[in-house]
Amino acid sequence: MDFYSCFDGQGAIIARCQTDQEINVLKKMGRPIVEVRQMKNEEAVVCSLTGSPSDFNMDY
Repeated sequence: MDFYSCFDGQGAIIARCQTDQEINVLKKMGRPIVEVRQMKNEEAVVCSLTGSPSDFNMDY
């Protein structure tokens, strides 16, 4: 499974998502997503162990 990190214009991480649909929902909600990067496998393992990446998305 792929996980993605979403960044704002200053390079700060503002969300972690599992699907393109989640990213599109956050954009429609007005989140200032400027860049989306696929997480490395070792980063994605942390997400899957600690819960859903959407847990990180406070507005979602």
